Amino acid sequence: MSKGKQLRDLMASDGMVLAPGAYDGLTAKLVANADFSAVYMTGAGTSCSLGYPDYGLITMSEMVANAGRMADAVDQPVISDADNGYGNELNTFRTIREFEKAGVAGVHLEDQAFPKRCGHLEDKELIPLDDYEAKIRAAADARRDPNFVIIARTDARASLGFEEAVKRCNAALQAGADVAFLEAPQTMEEVAAAPREINGPCLLNVVRGGKTPEVEFAKAKEMGYRIAIVPGLLFVQVIGACEQILSTMKSEGKHPAPITEMSPGGAFGRAGAADWDPRREIYREAPPQAAE
Repeated sequence: MSKGKQLRDLMASDGMVLAPGAYDGLTAKLVANADFSAVYMTGAGTSCSLGYPDYGLITMSEMVANAGRMADAVDQPVISDADNGYGNELNTFRTIREFEKAGVAGVHLEDQAFPKRCGHLEDKELIPLDDYEAKIRAAADARRDPNFVIIARTDARASLGFEEAVKRCNAALQAGADVAFLEAPQTMEEVAAAPREINGPCLLNVVRGGKTPEVEFAKAKEMGYRIAIVPGLLFVQVIGACEQILSTMKSEGKHPAPITEMSPGGAFGRAGAADWDPRREIYREAPPQAAE
């Protein structure tokens, strides 16, 4: 079964797929180990992990490479940020081909001009709706697996208002997208209205400290959302934990007491050591000789 089909089946059976954000193979494994049914590759986290803010500074090939590592690391379907397709509709066509080859279940594409910015920052510039529809048509046409999921994201709420964002979501669904992603609704009324006014499955982006009010996942499911992503869940906490432990070591002049007690073996276990250890014995054993 393809990863796209796996994701579609989860959406159909679970009602709402909850996908915590991960930014590398290890954090993807941690999401999988915590028994979540899907993983979200955060573009912001990927960008920060490479030492850059989420200002559209990461290339398509860098994003695809990271998505591929994460898809290899877990059995769960990976949903990936694909920014704005990295150019026009022709670039978008190639972008979809590359992400699909990387093994992800689907991607979301936004209607920002290049370079794009995080959806919860100010001063985002949009492309015309006609150009965005062309990108979505290209994305839908590019996929070889019809189950690969195309998620259409609009950032129109910030500059053009909620109704224009709904209009763009519906236009993208008409152009061939499978799921609509209205980024950064600003009130609970807007959060609730999006699944009612958009004519297709909707994704909710849960960003603590962003423009969207906090919503419990059960409530989001009740509102009608089919996917919820939580991009900053891990990478923001990692930043805080690293800064805390580094500050402590500098002030104490020794290896500090860890925030989380864990042996090297325990850390390797989180990365899948139990899957690798038996292989040594398997491959060292001589195969039985065939009877002559």
